[in-house]
Amino acid sequence: MQLTLRLIAADTTDTEASILHVLELPNDADPREVSLEGVDRVDLQFPKFSDGRAFSQAFVLSRRLGFRGEIRATGDVLIDQLVQMQRTGFTAAVLRADQDIADAQRQFDRYAGFYQGDAVRAQPLFREVA
Repeated sequence: MQLTLRLIAADTTDTEASILHVLELPNDADPREVSLEGVDRVDLQFPKFSDGRAFSQAFVLSRRLGFRGEIRATGDVLIDQLVQMQRTGFTAAVLRADQDIADAQRQFDRYAGFYQGDAVRAQPLFREVA
């Protein structure tokens, strides 16, 4: 079962943050060194689109630590990063203000499946075919 990456417009007000236990993790922090007890959402920062450390953090959180809450990408989030975000374990992304949600959705339509395993589907495609 493939997860769906929830897309959030930059101007959307985050009313749920006041009721959730949100951990904002700097992109130079090791997720293995923080307590996730009681955490509902982890926000991972992309200070600029070319800084991909948050991809590794998301993978560690979802695949290695088994975190099942929301993993949200924030900061300089571009449309062309979204498919990789989903594959590494992100469950939500706040798009940069100049990015269009409709254009973003088309990225997922273009790349509907992958041969390799990832954070969402650990088994490669050839292992799943009976």
